[in-house]
Amino acid sequence: MCGIVGWINNTNEINKQHFQSMVESLRHRGPDAESVYISANNKIAFGHTRLAFIDLTVSSNQPLCNNKKNIWITFNGEIYNYLELKKELIDSYSFNTNSDAEVLIAAYEIWGISFVNRLKGMFAIAILDESVNQLYLIRDRFGIKPLYYYISNNQLIFASELKAIICSGVVNKTIDYSSFADFFVYRYIPSPKTIWKNIYKVEPAHYISIDLTSLKYDVVEYWELIFNPNKQFNDNLINEVGRLLRKSVLEHTKADVPIGAFLSGGYDSSALVSFMKNLGESPKTFSIGFKNWNKSEHSFAKLVADHLQLDNESIVADQQSISQIDEMANVYDEPIADISIIPTFMVAKLAAKSRKAVLSGEGADELFAGYTWQQDFKQKATSTNYFSKVFAKIKTNDTVDFYAKSMAMGWFDNRELKKMLCPHLHQYIPKDCHWFYRKHFNKSLSPLKSIQYLDVKCFMAELVLTKVDRASMANSLEVRVPFLDHDLFEQIYCIDEKLMFNPNQSKHLLYENIKNDLPEIILKRKKQGFVGPDDYYMQTEFYKEELSNATLVEHNIIQQSYIDELLNNKYDWKLWKILVMEKWFNQWIAN
Repeated sequence: MCGIVGWINNTNEINKQHFQSMVESLRHRGPDAESVYISANNKIAFGHTRLAFIDLTVSSNQPLCNNKKNIWITFNGEIYNYLELKKELIDSYSFNTNSDAEVLIAAYEIWGISFVNRLKGMFAIAILDESVNQLYLIRDRFGIKPLYYYISNNQLIFASELKAIICSGVVNKTIDYSSFADFFVYRYIPSPKTIWKNIYKVEPAHYISIDLTSLKYDVVEYWELIFNPNKQFNDNLINEVGRLLRKSVLEHTKADVPIGAFLSGGYDSSALVSFMKNLGESPKTFSIGFKNWNKSEHSFAKLVADHLQLDNESIVADQQSISQIDEMANVYDEPIADISIIPTFMVAKLAAKSRKAVLSGEGADELFAGYTWQQDFKQKATSTNYFSKVFAKIKTNDTVDFYAKSMAMGWFDNRELKKMLCPHLHQYIPKDCHWFYRKHFNKSLSPLKSIQYLDVKCFMAELVLTKVDRASMANSLEVRVPFLDHDLFEQIYCIDEKLMFNPNQSKHLLYENIKNDLPEIILKRKKQGFVGPDDYYMQTEFYKEELSNATLVEHNIIQQSYIDELLNNKYDWKLWKILVMEKWFNQWIAN
């Protein structure tokens, strides 16, 4: 995995010192090598920090160019089908390396921008085509890898993380207060917005085509997740799902270095290590637990590892671990209030001591309908009892309303935001505070499929994958997610929900493929998210110490009376969101 950065200045020469600072700010994403390309007129710069997995030689360092030296690439990610693509291209292109990056250059040169439709993997790609004075910024289908950009004042800057763009010295650090309000509703800043004015995210499954003369650009969505109810499957659906999963795991373990795995003892991560074991791998596994908690995942992970005869290393969080919240503002760049941001960082730090990459189970719940809210909504929407149907309709109102309540973890709506924010900021509160959910709600889908789709576009893409990328890459660790192979996802998503959903067995299509390979105690475990015990988060005295004299209050943003009211009542998850924002504000504004 890597860090990428670029700067186009149509007015003046690139400030090389500032550009070098931008590159260095991403060294944690790629400590193995660091390189730059600066054009002859000093108005275009590409940078790259490398975490090497394929063709470890210096010849594969990026930025990389084609043989004509008029197409340049800086690329973050892994292309799992690069060898297959190379076979198609080898008669038309003379390769100089064994890297997947050069395959991307060749693919673009031969097939044009449509090459992106052929890629399997996770990626953020910048391609500079000097022959037509065009730049492309491309992000993978699910948003596994990040990509940010700024266009203004005859300049364009892009990077893997916001901190690199800030290091340019070009962008004023001005908060977008509509994004500020969004954070409290969603726990993240929804794409394409960021916390900063004039800086944006390339949305998942999109690319941006930029004319470098005018800096005018087009945003193109190149892939959609489509439900095809007419898709035919083999008679033995369970075996077909197993075949697809094994194929994806095999592709995701390709590397010139050993690949480990995160292991929680739940279905998803346990399935991955089981598949790896059956494919002849013996991955070292890494787990995190919580002190004095009978549901701690590290104990269940140990059972799986012992059963499969795999090495397992774990770290245990305690009540003092929450103090690491001070580091998270720098790790995540913009506020993100997933409750597992600290544990994810901790287990990534542990794994990075002995591995450069791990497999992880993100995407399985979206794929196999494993979340409790998916199942709750499915049951309410399809109940055969008349009174249950009426109650469900009154209770949920509509899918977006149900989903917003399921996601909230500290409910904020327009009324609550006005209560919290100082009056001069009320103008920035969106009229429809659930606009992002509504944007991705597809009413043509069935209840379960519509919730799955919302999870893919909102919960997974914006919260879960952002958390995993920043926590891992802060520790120079690559996380690979086999459940998010898009071919696999497209096929399983098309399975009729009557076949996918079993009220007596969560994720039964996955369960049927692992039931003979894992301990009974693991197979009978109830669904448990990546959480900790309540007393880990609900330390009232800790919040009082951190928020009684909040910097957000000092800067006339949040009202102290609102915080005091929360502190004097039963614990509310709103406090966690305020604390995360307070730490971010102290890191990026107050200091």
